Amino acid sequence: MTLEHALPRRPLAVPALVAMLLLGIACSPAGGQGAAGAPAANPGATTAAKPAAPAAPAPPHRAVATFAMGCFWCAEDAFEGHQGVVSVVSGYTGGKEKNPTYEEVSAHRTGHFESIEVTYDPAKVSYEQLLDVFWHNVDPTDAGGQFCDQGPQYRSAIFVHGDEQRRAAEASKAAVAGKLGKAATLILPAEAFYAAEGYHQDFAKNNPLRYRFYSTGCGRAARLRQVWGDAAGGQH
Repeated sequence: MTLEHALPRRPLAVPALVAMLLLGIACSPAGGQGAAGAPAANPGATTAAKPAAPAAPAPPHRAVATFAMGCFWCAEDAFEGHQGVVSVVSGYTGGKEKNPTYEEVSAHRTGHFESIEVTYDPAKVSYEQLLDVFWHNVDPTDAGGQFCDQGPQYRSAIFVHGDEQRRAAEASKAAVAGKLGKAATLILPAEAFYAAEGYHQDFAKNNPLRYRFYSTGCGRAARLRQVWGDAAGGQH
């Protein structure tokens, strides 16, 4: 049996999709994760404004992990609240332009991935444990994006900070490929990370209803259950 037969893709839930389209909250350029997706409490947000400069190095006794998991709203939510995680920031990495905006990334002009930077305490959580969270919150078999969000900026990737992280990432990818029959997730060297616009930060916490409509309509939870069964992420 091929992987495609073993893990068939389910269509989006029609009621959730209709609501998602009506509210204009899809995590894609057409759906309005830009200006139309900004929280109502901040109607004056200027989507063309450049994000902040690259993030500073992690302080002593802290380490950084960088992941691309499709929509960074979902990626951020997957790690928030986990033991040992100090902070999670949505942003852009892996591209050629400095200080990219959401619109530039969405238009495929910069080569960046939507991504997150996870600052964590290695005494409380290991990098291998973070990799486990990562894998169970993505569909590793999808080379073109994640769930309803398709395009190069939505591909899954692990951006490694040094040889130790690379070895751990490669070992975990091999294990996932052995389990699922395929792992299209990229492993790339970490590059400059640029924090995304303010209205993207903590989106699930600040906009719970909008986020729920988006996540459900995108088919994320259903697909994760298809791929991972009871081990699927998004349930903490």
